[in-house]
Amino acid sequence: MNERLPVTKTYKLFIGGKLPRSESGRSTVTKAPDGQVFAHTCRASRKDLRDAVEAARKALPGWRSATPYLRGQILYRMAEMLEGKRAEFIESLRAVDGRAEPDAAAEVNTSIDRLVCFAGWADKHQQVFGCANPVAGPYHNFTIAEPVGVSAIVVSSPSRPLLGLVSLVAPALASASAVVAVSDETNPIPACVLGEVVATSDVPGGVVNILTGTHDELVPHIASHAGIDAVLSAGLSPAHRATLLEGAGANLKRVHAIENPGDFADELRFEGPSALEPFLEFKTLWHPSAT
Repeated sequence: MNERLPVTKTYKLFIGGKLPRSESGRSTVTKAPDGQVFAHTCRASRKDLRDAVEAARKALPGWRSATPYLRGQILYRMAEMLEGKRAEFIESLRAVDGRAEPDAAAEVNTSIDRLVCFAGWADKHQQVFGCANPVAGPYHNFTIAEPVGVSAIVVSSPSRPLLGLVSLVAPALASASAVVAVSDETNPIPACVLGEVVATSDVPGGVVNILTGTHDELVPHIASHAGIDAVLSAGLSPAHRATLLEGAGANLKRVHAIENPGDFADELRFEGPSALEPFLEFKTLWHPSAT
């Protein structure tokens, strides 16, 4: 009897609540440390990015109008689904970079906990960022935080490909922004599995979109796309950061860059209210007082 050949999985993109292949038909081989092929991932194109932004813009009004409590419940449901795929996430981390199981498990555990953390922030950040401002005159003056809109997230974190992505996506969702995320290039598999988690959770289609591909190809299109309201990157090269800033000058999108995210373990930095700020803008309201 001939030895059976295993079926190598091709991980898909996640756009508009579905798992399509890249329209370009391209894929990238992801290998294990011993050189064996572990899986294939789709290589997203400019058209895939445009489709993801279109899906995010379509989903944004419904996500913004959802109650903060509901958004928190949906983030918690994501944590539950990630917990259910915990073993698969650990395998995807170990198979590609050969790390020890305790370290891979620690990254998955922290990613789950971070989702739970921002599930809690969803209905509380308004109390932190909003305020009543003292003014002279017969007026009330209030500042409230609102979601910036469609946010692009680009992560380069070879040592923490899952935690890096979750650490940026979770606060965007808690702030009621819609997301177009580009995974780490070195190990995109956890991002693909995260797409499968979102697909089977309660997140409305289009609120989260995940692309795998090369940053050299996708970053310039993110910079030039006028349908993207804000960009948050972590660990990108100086050249890619400069490209994003040039795009901001042309179309006035907001660009935030975390140059040295480390291993994303800093709780104050990645679980505190400052993690939500890149995805928020502030509106001040004046209202006549009764006196």
